[in-house]
Amino acid sequence: MTEPSGSLSGATTGPADALEPWPDTVQWQPVSRSLITVELISRAIWVVVILGGLGAGWAFHRHWAWPAAMAAVAVLAIWRSIVTVRAVKAWGYAERDNDLLVRHGLVVRRLSIVPYARMQFVDVTAGPLERAFHLATVQLHTAAAASDAKIPGLPPEEAARLRDRLTALGQDRAEGL
Repeated sequence: MTEPSGSLSGATTGPADALEPWPDTVQWQPVSRSLITVELISRAIWVVVILGGLGAGWAFHRHWAWPAAMAAVAVLAIWRSIVTVRAVKAWGYAERDNDLLVRHGLVVRRLSIVPYARMQFVDVTAGPLERAFHLATVQLHTAAAASDAKIPGLPPEEAARLRDRLTALGQDRAEGL
């Protein structure tokens, strides 16, 4: 049985494992899979620009290094595209009673825990490509820049709901300090 979102579900009997940053005691909310498409299109645009520049260099100076660089860019782009699919699936967030958890990363897993009382402001942004796919990014700002967290790939309605909820909780918790 899963606990409702926002609860401190499942009190553990011992300390949490510091090497396992995805606690099973919370209900993780995934980001939209449309973020994969946005990331892949963004990467494709950059690859086309870089390959165009390398192709122009090759057109002016026929040297073996130009096509080698083009091949390296193509291989790197394919590898990063495969990693992007898995990386987007690793993003998630969980709302708890006193803090927000944000997770991401494949090789280096990162778990950010942002107490509501420490939040100074919340940004919601959406670039042109994100807007085309009905996505937004929620950025949390705290006094310490190192503890800022962002949640990309949210539907605009969820981003607005999260922004409003986090702002209200931040104000309530900050008044208690």
